[in-house]
Amino acid sequence: MLEKMQCVLWLSAFVGITQAAQESGPEQLLLEDYRPRSIYRIPETKVTKARFPVIDMHAHDYAKTDEQLAEWVRTMDELGLRKSVVLSHAHGQAFDTVVARYRKYPGRFSVWCGFDYTGYDQPGYGPAAVAELERCFKAGAQGVGEEGDKGKGLFYNQPPAWGMHLDDPRMDPLLEKCGELGLPISIHVADPMWMYEPMNQYNDGLMNAYSWRLDNQTNSLSHAALIGTLERAVKKHPRTVFLACHLANCCYDLAKLGALFDHYPNLYADISARYAETAAIPRAARKFYQKYQDRLVYGTDMGRGKPMYLTTFRILETEDEHFYDWDLFTYHWPLHGFGLSDKILNKVYSGNAQKILKLRKPES
Repeated sequence: MLEKMQCVLWLSAFVGITQAAQESGPEQLLLEDYRPRSIYRIPETKVTKARFPVIDMHAHDYAKTDEQLAEWVRTMDELGLRKSVVLSHAHGQAFDTVVARYRKYPGRFSVWCGFDYTGYDQPGYGPAAVAELERCFKAGAQGVGEEGDKGKGLFYNQPPAWGMHLDDPRMDPLLEKCGELGLPISIHVADPMWMYEPMNQYNDGLMNAYSWRLDNQTNSLSHAALIGTLERAVKKHPRTVFLACHLANCCYDLAKLGALFDHYPNLYADISARYAETAAIPRAARKFYQKYQDRLVYGTDMGRGKPMYLTTFRILETEDEHFYDWDLFTYHWPLHGFGLSDKILNKVYSGNAQKILKLRKPES
């Protein structure tokens, strides 16, 4: 009984403190609690589905049960998503399990495998990994990824390959085999530049960057060095199509990605999970989409919830200004729509993705 009374008293005190903090002046407001709401009386577009059919080129194994999978498909049907690419970065039995689950809905999912880095730090690495890649191809893999390197090596897969980057000679047989089989590679290099900047009063992405900070890392490649690993790999393997995740994390300077597009026709980029970063610069972003409309593909990487999809559609399709989505993004700045043309939307939503997905060679 005493424990119950203590619990009630503690809860009452906590609620009182929380209410006091909410009602107190801005001097007591914590940065992490700052959630502004727009008061502008301006047009607001209610988007209920995508304007054109969509292929989501950056999803993951979100559906762990038949019920969750069915719910995802219902959401896709309602919102106009034709297909989702499941980047499993798995191999062996783990990949077989994933691909078997999504086969229950033929044509609605494209499941991609991962490279096997077992023994990457031992002499003779390569042939066994290539053989496993070929096995995954025969088991239904339609691409490879998401591979990931934030500076210390390719670590998204099990086992990770610490110290080995995409342009490492040990990767060459795998990357070449992907070109031979027509398997595109989804690769995440670096992170947004705000994560590399000092975590101080000058970092305008601080509220999000601090959670993913990389400024305090040692023995790690810089942002520029990681983009260099991507460029060297793309250049070295012209027969292989590379899909740079998250606009190659060049949102702070889209010209860097544009320069890569200008030089390498085998490079594409998905726009997943970088809506907040680009919705802060809508005019510059729209010009970038206009210039590179044949190299960008839609992606999310933010789960399978209906509100999430609708926010991405709103950013791409409308010219709405100064709105927030605190359930998705934690930057301090508001979002603005790009107002992309129908021609560009068609390509980004599915046209470019269809070209990439058709690369896979028939099994011999």
